[in-house]
Amino acid sequence: MKYFKLPLSLLLALTIFISCNQQATKIKQDDIAAIGMKWELVSNFTDSGYTARINLVNKKEQQLTDKNWAVFFSIAPSPLLPPDTPQPAKLEHLNGDWYKLSPNSGFSLPAGDSIDIIYKAREARIKETDQPLGVYIVFYDGQGKEERIARIDDYTLIPFTRREQLLRGTADLEAPASATKTYWENAALSVLNPDQLLPVIPTPMHFSRGSGNFALEGNAIHYTSSLKNEADILSAKLKEITGKDFAVSEGNADSKGIYLSVAPSALKEQKAEAYRLSISENGIAITGADAAGVFYGVQSLLALIPTQVYISKNAEAAVPFVTIDDAPRFGFRSVHLDVSRNFQEKETIFRVLDVMAQYKLNHFLLYTSEDEGWRVEIPGLPELTEVGAQRSHVSSINAPALHPAYGSGPFAYDKGHYGSGFYTRKDFIEILEYAKKRHIKVIPELNFPGHARAAIKSMEARYQRLMKEGKEAEANEYRLVDPADKSVYLSAQMYKDNVVNVSRESTYRFFEKVVDEFAKMYEEAGLKMDVFHAGGDEVAEGAWTQSPEALELLSQHPEIKDPKNLQTYFFRELLKRMEKRNLEVHGWEEVALIKDATGRYIPNPEFANKKVVPYTWNNLFDYPDLGYQLANAGYHVVLCNVSNFYFDLAYNNDPKEPGLYWAGFIDTKNAWAFAPFNMFNTTLKGAMGNELHWDVPEAKLQNLKPEARKNIIGVEAQLWSETIKGRDMLEYYMLPKLIGFAESAWSPERKWETQSNRRLRLNNINEGWNRFANTIAQKEFPKLAHTNGGYAYRVPPAGVIVENGEARANVSLPGVSIHYTTDGSEPTQQSAIYNGPIPATGTLQFKTFDASGKAGRTVVQEGVQRQKLN
Repeated sequence: MKYFKLPLSLLLALTIFISCNQQATKIKQDDIAAIGMKWELVSNFTDSGYTARINLVNKKEQQLTDKNWAVFFSIAPSPLLPPDTPQPAKLEHLNGDWYKLSPNSGFSLPAGDSIDIIYKAREARIKETDQPLGVYIVFYDGQGKEERIARIDDYTLIPFTRREQLLRGTADLEAPASATKTYWENAALSVLNPDQLLPVIPTPMHFSRGSGNFALEGNAIHYTSSLKNEADILSAKLKEITGKDFAVSEGNADSKGIYLSVAPSALKEQKAEAYRLSISENGIAITGADAAGVFYGVQSLLALIPTQVYISKNAEAAVPFVTIDDAPRFGFRSVHLDVSRNFQEKETIFRVLDVMAQYKLNHFLLYTSEDEGWRVEIPGLPELTEVGAQRSHVSSINAPALHPAYGSGPFAYDKGHYGSGFYTRKDFIEILEYAKKRHIKVIPELNFPGHARAAIKSMEARYQRLMKEGKEAEANEYRLVDPADKSVYLSAQMYKDNVVNVSRESTYRFFEKVVDEFAKMYEEAGLKMDVFHAGGDEVAEGAWTQSPEALELLSQHPEIKDPKNLQTYFFRELLKRMEKRNLEVHGWEEVALIKDATGRYIPNPEFANKKVVPYTWNNLFDYPDLGYQLANAGYHVVLCNVSNFYFDLAYNNDPKEPGLYWAGFIDTKNAWAFAPFNMFNTTLKGAMGNELHWDVPEAKLQNLKPEARKNIIGVEAQLWSETIKGRDMLEYYMLPKLIGFAESAWSPERKWETQSNRRLRLNNINEGWNRFANTIAQKEFPKLAHTNGGYAYRVPPAGVIVENGEARANVSLPGVSIHYTTDGSEPTQQSAIYNGPIPATGTLQFKTFDASGKAGRTVVQEGVQRQKLN
């Protein structure tokens, strides 16, 4: 990872612009303004949205007038509504999640005074992560020119406590967040004994246990040729866990040794990545169908090491006599990570790859370009990282630079805001090499034609630089926009300028240039890039409608008929270029869709017999059966169901629980309880908490045809980063959800997946989940706490009720301990352990701790339980 160091004068030249002439204007940049700001969500029970209050305090600045200031910040984007009454200042949406608060006529705020501004917006806001972030103020001189920028660090969020703040409007069927709600959600769970836990996650196809244990005492590791990488990784991991050295050598195993080999014909499961792990008094043998199979056998061996060994190297390191014959359910088991919205360092990527390998996941979609950031160095196009890898204040969205987003604030490379940074070529090659050793294929993505603002602005900066040098042909070589385009649109994330012009050859030339440079990096890493992800999602309605170049293309190709169809045209043209490079092209579901005569999206037969793989997420809204439609139409499909695998969605509706919720709430159970070939059986709740009954014939949804099962090639978990700041937050969102996802990706079909009786199915799901949840708490958490220095996984808080004068508590992952105090003090691990009902006297506080001492959030007793939740 590299932070590109720019001289201040050049940084200003790239980021501070006057819209009328695009010339840079130097302004003073102060650290902190003597301004205070409070933000309060007033109510979500407003017609069509929410009402909020901004309170500004002028502590000791110059008098704020109706001309000399504006406050800017990022906030969860939604269209603004007219206020009910005139306000002293107005909130204006600029672009994306970037908003501006500016004074109305007659505004005055002398030093020492404060003022309230009320505004209204569509949708609802229930999370602390929805609040204004990266707040700063710009001061203007008498001519309206910017003269000073300063952060507003005195910022206060008024807590969400009232019903109208906790619910997403009157249509929200979820109960408000509370410890009581949590208690009843956990009510069916119980603590299991250690011998009832799963021995290995993800669950193997065949597992048998013998009588006895094999001691790991620095045994020699032997391997057949080509398996040195797997032997070295096993040796290093055993040393990390046990503290003992395990020598590695090529050749046959000796007595009591560990032997790694490839012998496909010797396996019970005849498929790629299959393995057999045999542990007996004679030693340990791991046999794979290929090197990847051996690697997964290694992971199962490590999983069998008692958790106490991870916690204390003085514990006896002995694994049970077992025979495991195993192979993955899906060959494509993927994690998607967005590093564009908020950047993650290279070392964090390594940690993600390690935990993916631990749970036998083998594809990594690295999302390195978006509206808000470009994150990989591309030779010959320096602006992609000089401009596209940093965000800062700009005077106009028309400037060839990226404005603040997701709280990145006014200054580029501001520590802790994650808006700036990129991977050098060397960094990216190291990521490829690191993944290769762990049998993970990295898939890069360039999202076109929408979600392309960082590329667009970077190439506009390049265009301006080269035009000033008199190099017009070179300036136009990779330009991505029609300069005369007057199209008006608003993307899903509320961008007005994030779609490339698909009628320009320079757009395709740019895409090819980026793809070819990625291919060179793969080659240097000893790999061949055979898959590329082209994005293709969420192109805004209205794009290209007023572009002279696009309209000229439509006149030349009347068969296209409508500007909306230019996206299909673009993908068709792009595919021709990718086919010449022998690339399989992956994309979001839109790349494989076309509208029928009624305006409904249907599978586009044009690309069904080509190397095109759509990733489908939409299983809750207008097209809940889309994944099956595409598979039935002949497409190879990756299921990314939003109701199960969107890890950026919050665990629950507690305002302090970070994350998004536009499709509801996703916890570890959602990721675990997924039936890929009968997904309606496990899609039980809608985005607003409404109960779904899509598992009945009356739902009239398209089921997966038996012959199309082979077209579901795998599943992918998504981690978008709008609300993620830094490594700890990333790992908190990812773990333990990733563990549940791994079970859905690798393990064989579970009996409840095909049960038609809903009640029986749900009972069996709950029974299976209880065992899985216990295993996470009692085995996986302690291991994760002592791997790579410890992962920042989420320990769930306690649920609490008060009935008949007694307080009862529980937790969603049984085996996590609950400690409490009765005097209102913060519980610690030395506080009393909850083992049963306690008198509800005093001020009770409950806090959860796992075996490693990692804590969940503190819960305060809330009073008498009124109504049990269904």
